[in-house]
Amino acid sequence: MKLASLDNGTRDGKLVLVSRDLTRFTNASFLTPTLQSALDNWARIAPHLEALSTSLELGAVPTERFHEHDALSPLPRAYQWADGSAYVNHVELVRKARGAEMPQSFWTEPLMYQGGSDSFLSPREPIRMADEAYGIDMEGEVAVIVDDVPAGATVDEARNAIRLIMLVNDVSLRGLIPAELAKGFGFFQSKPSSAFSPAAVTPDELGDAWDGSRVHLPLNVDLNGRPFGRANAGVDMTFDFPALIAHAAKTRPLAAGTIIGSGTVSNKLDGGPGKPVSEGGAGYSCIAEIRMIETIDRGTPQTPFMRFGDTVRIEMQDKAGHSIFGAIEQQVVQYGR
Repeated sequence: MKLASLDNGTRDGKLVLVSRDLTRFTNASFLTPTLQSALDNWARIAPHLEALSTSLELGAVPTERFHEHDALSPLPRAYQWADGSAYVNHVELVRKARGAEMPQSFWTEPLMYQGGSDSFLSPREPIRMADEAYGIDMEGEVAVIVDDVPAGATVDEARNAIRLIMLVNDVSLRGLIPAELAKGFGFFQSKPSSAFSPAAVTPDELGDAWDGSRVHLPLNVDLNGRPFGRANAGVDMTFDFPALIAHAAKTRPLAAGTIIGSGTVSNKLDGGPGKPVSEGGAGYSCIAEIRMIETIDRGTPQTPFMRFGDTVRIEMQDKAGHSIFGAIEQQVVQYGR
């Protein structure tokens, strides 16, 4: 089933079920008002939601036209948002571009940071920034939403806790990151609000593209209407979602509704950095990665970060070419109160 939160004037929106083709929705808030409340009581609520979803597909319940522009992020705010860096190719390139060796431990233990989760952007909401000098970048990712996970959970327990899957634009401000990390206390100002896809879907909606650990489909990232990234989310993912969840739960429990991100989807090409889509490669899911490759190859980056007026679109399609989650489409605009 596919779930979304529609803007109804409240912070957390109204829970609806969306048809598989993303054209229609039916109200689900009479069962439970919000997606967070559904996750809090998943074992009891999920069977009722599944029955309603079946009725939706059969045309047996009242429906309305689903407009992605009306959707909030599935969880407009969450108790926790932890983003990993599962594609070590991406991390390796970052360090190589600045002449730094990558510790061997990066191949055996994932990187993870805790992001702000009190104000996620809607999937079609502008990215408002005060200054282009911040180095505005998108990061196309996949994320999962989990049920309660006990502290010290095993990988199998972590896998069994996955309830929903969605896409992410983890906005990053590259110009602020170096100075912030140099303080030794992690990201804060350099990681503003993220946006998530219009729909979050149960794993069965992905069919054989979901193996219980990874999504084996390309992540389509377009910049200003042109293909920028087509990296396959199931390829070169060093740490799968169960591993990321278990890592996050090593010393503390995770509450139902916790979101775990994959980090920037990144593919290698013949063991080395990927090529742009325009050159027959899988491209990139963030601008920083192509700038790293340009720095390695030419000594200096050529591709600018996003500027006011630029638009990014992030989407994933099934093997028949149908959108699974709906699209994140955001324009960068100058911030004004």
